[in-house]
Amino acid sequence: MLCEGCMERDNVSSSATMEFLLLGFSELLHLRVLLFLTFLIAHLVTLAENAMIFVAVLMEPSRPPMLFFLGQLSAVEFCYALVIVPKALLGLAAGGSAISVPGCAAQMHLFVALGGAECFLLATMAYDRYVAVCQPLRYAALMEGLGLRLALACALGAFAVALGLTVAVFRLPFCQPRRIDHFFCDVPAVLRLACARGDAAQLALMAACLLLLLLPFLLILASYLCIAVALSGTASPAGRGKAFSTCVSQLAITLLHYGCAAFVYIRPKSSYSPARDKVVSLVYTNVTPLMYPLIYSLRNKEIRGILRKMLRRKKIGELG
Repeated sequence: MLCEGCMERDNVSSSATMEFLLLGFSELLHLRVLLFLTFLIAHLVTLAENAMIFVAVLMEPSRPPMLFFLGQLSAVEFCYALVIVPKALLGLAAGGSAISVPGCAAQMHLFVALGGAECFLLATMAYDRYVAVCQPLRYAALMEGLGLRLALACALGAFAVALGLTVAVFRLPFCQPRRIDHFFCDVPAVLRLACARGDAAQLALMAACLLLLLLPFLLILASYLCIAVALSGTASPAGRGKAFSTCVSQLAITLLHYGCAAFVYIRPKSSYSPARDKVVSLVYTNVTPLMYPLIYSLRNKEIRGILRKMLRRKKIGELG
């Protein structure tokens, strides 16, 4: 794939000393202040929500598997927000920001690894709910002790897939000028700068999409389908309505996340649009991390109970 206006190829060996320029939302400079404040507030709220839930889970001595998974999801979301949003805020403040090639590679790897770990965790949490609803008598035997192993498998699997994809992308030579029309080092945006055919990188991207997006998504759909079938035949009308409400809200935010990610990564190269990609990317890098604690954690009765105990301790400490 040739870059527009590219006159020469950069040597791969010298690329480590070069920089990319993240253009961010340079076409919306008249809205820079509004966008900056909006993203900053959403970022701070996301960090506060996830930090609060993670601390609450840590303070609970006896953690059932679902609480453990919620704590892991909050930790992943906290790191995920830190990888993407601060650099995007800097770009908004300055009208664009430079990032070194190693820094860009590191950001891409962490973004893909954390996003993949999140997808695996969501699938694991859906499986946990399936076992709890459909096989309640076997729940303790199946899930006790399995939580840590599943969390480690999610992290290591996502890290390995992300590493392979990042290496495949950054083995390509890049053209001048190195302007990335995005607010972070996203895979399609960086691949647009390659001076050579990126067949290996495209194959790596396809494999990553299958492993990190499609496979977890199918597992989530299968788990919720089994839960819906089980609830329709056994639960009382009131209990069934409450359970369906929880499942629908969780499935809705999952569909939003996977739908946006699939739109960006699973599509023909000819349909690439930087402006559209940036808007869609905003959803799964800012909106869904903000919504996950509200949908998954703050509606969980154990989490609410722990948070109430934390607030009571704080009030007692202030009175004392």
